[in-house]
Amino acid sequence: QRTCSLMWVHETLISREQLGEFWLVKELRCHSDRFRVYFRLSMEQFNSLLSRVGPSITKIRTNYREPIPPTQRLAICLRLAFYYRVGISTVAEIVPDVSKAIWDSLVHEYLPVPTTSHWHKIALGFKERWNFPNCMRAMDGKHVVVQAPHNSGSQYFNCKGTYSIVLLAVVDARYLFRVVDVGAFGQSSDRGTLSASTFGDALREGRLDFPEDSPLPGADHLGPMPHVFVGDEAIPLRRNVLRPYPRRNLSQPKRIFNYRLSRARRVVENAFGILAAQWRIYHWVIGVGPVNVDAIVKATVALHNFQRWNCVTEARISQEEEKIPSLQPVRRVGANNSTQEAIAVREAFKGYFSSAAGGVPWQNTTA
Repeated sequence: QRTCSLMWVHETLISREQLGEFWLVKELRCHSDRFRVYFRLSMEQFNSLLSRVGPSITKIRTNYREPIPPTQRLAICLRLAFYYRVGISTVAEIVPDVSKAIWDSLVHEYLPVPTTSHWHKIALGFKERWNFPNCMRAMDGKHVVVQAPHNSGSQYFNCKGTYSIVLLAVVDARYLFRVVDVGAFGQSSDRGTLSASTFGDALREGRLDFPEDSPLPGADHLGPMPHVFVGDEAIPLRRNVLRPYPRRNLSQPKRIFNYRLSRARRVVENAFGILAAQWRIYHWVIGVGPVNVDAIVKATVALHNFQRWNCVTEARISQEEEKIPSLQPVRRVGANNSTQEAIAVREAFKGYFSSAAGGVPWQNTTA
């Protein structure tokens, strides 16, 4: 029996139950605060997640070796470390396998397809917290640095001189990811990534169940205004998408508009920063193939929402805003052609933010 085991499991790995990192995990269950620091999840959240993904990551027992139980497989994936006395090839199989199971088990509940009622609730959050009415979400794209894929040419090579995939995200006022597109080539701009995404198609074709146009608070004279997303200079200006004015010789009203838009858009930058601080894999070059990188990134996004969904408070949001590290910004591109209707919408918001109804006391000194 011993000889057979050595053929399938290296002798240094047989003692993982007694000497591996998982022994520490058992001890941490007696210390909830340290358990959270170690896994970035509370014990309740870990157990809930395990109940969701356990059936799909449980392996069949054979006569040759004991399978790694689902609790350990989940622990290995969350830590993304090699301290559990399991083989490198085993870890390489566990991480993408469990990552996919995490995404599949969480996506429908914690990244649901947006409905009109969702848009209304999110718009209320932007109005109350960020003083930007009729705003549904902020969008941006970020680079996730990866090892150069074989035979990929320059597709993954970005303007920062690294190889990456792009995570395009739409974020609400509570730093929750609501729509994500993962896996665009690093050489892509925000505009190109948005244009090629399923979300971009739905946005262009008006299939996102936006709320009906409604007046801005205290500005009935402007008539019904569309509900909008906010983005940076790389995002094309559309009726439902606002981006800043080009930063050249701006009038005071345009500077105020840019400030107010930037203030609302910062939620997506902060969300990326929180994601990178929470899941340390974003601090390294991810050395797996593009398909597995996509699975890992999607899992961290789902876990981000899973952790925050019902326990986000104003105090926590304020604390997280103090200083948040971020992922690399996607390359900026020049101005985009815009329709007259989209230009008129931006002009209306510009006028509103400089009026008594839509202004805030500090904007004149900040803009």
